[in-house]
Amino acid sequence: MAQSGHYAFPGISPKCGVNMKRIRRQFKEEISVVLRDYRRALCLALLVICASPAFGQEEAAAGGGENASNPLASVTNVDLRLKYLDLTNDLGRVNDLFVDGAFMVSPKLKIKYELHYWETNVTGTSQSGLETAVLKTIYFPKQGILDNGTKYKVAIGLDLIVDFGNQDKGIGMGADQVGPFVGIALSMPSGLTLIPLVQQFLSVSGEDVNITAARVIALQPLAKQRWLKADVIIPYDWETDTVPAQAELQFGINVNQQVALYVDGLVGLGHDRIFDWGVGVGLRVKY
Repeated sequence: MAQSGHYAFPGISPKCGVNMKRIRRQFKEEISVVLRDYRRALCLALLVICASPAFGQEEAAAGGGENASNPLASVTNVDLRLKYLDLTNDLGRVNDLFVDGAFMVSPKLKIKYELHYWETNVTGTSQSGLETAVLKTIYFPKQGILDNGTKYKVAIGLDLIVDFGNQDKGIGMGADQVGPFVGIALSMPSGLTLIPLVQQFLSVSGEDVNITAARVIALQPLAKQRWLKADVIIPYDWETDTVPAQAELQFGINVNQQVALYVDGLVGLGHDRIFDWGVGVGLRVKY
């Protein structure tokens, strides 16, 4: 499920008589007109990316032995994924079918992309449609090896999240968003990789969204080309003062050098959780 954000105008005091909400809404409406015109172009670009294995030629120079379940790994892959979420308070279900891929533009620049299609019954009847398209740019300004042999890689980046306007069907958050983030990957000599990240989601059109999310990923390789990943996300929603946290456990196996399979187990955390539990499956193609 896509997370989300909100615009503020520092320097303009409410005491001067300016209607802040109206200014913000007008600004978002103007931006949304532009973003709607680019939705189809973005989706077309994602399809072109998915069909462009030539981008993978940079992978060898960027460290192609990393696991693509690490979002900061310098790899080229396309994953086809399906997740089922059982929503809280008997609100229904969400089936999220999506493409999740990445390619290296250069050893220091990575592009990730997602295209989500939902089936859900939160409105009382089964509804389906495109939810969001996500384009993520990741830049690696610094990497190296610490004295204890731990490899590190610093990352900064930006998400562009485009909503397809199917909120009347119970699909999506009804907001186009940007999401700047910073993180670091720490690869221990034991093989364990830890990836802490912090990201801010802000809406630029549609519903107000302002979410700050902390995320920690632990990725451990296992014997016989298997791996285990734990992923905990703790977001704070400034609009609703809630913390809809969640955790995911993933088990995967590399069938060969090009193909991997994995399963996911998900659980919502805390009183503000959006879903109670979930499961997922994925097929990964590396090139």
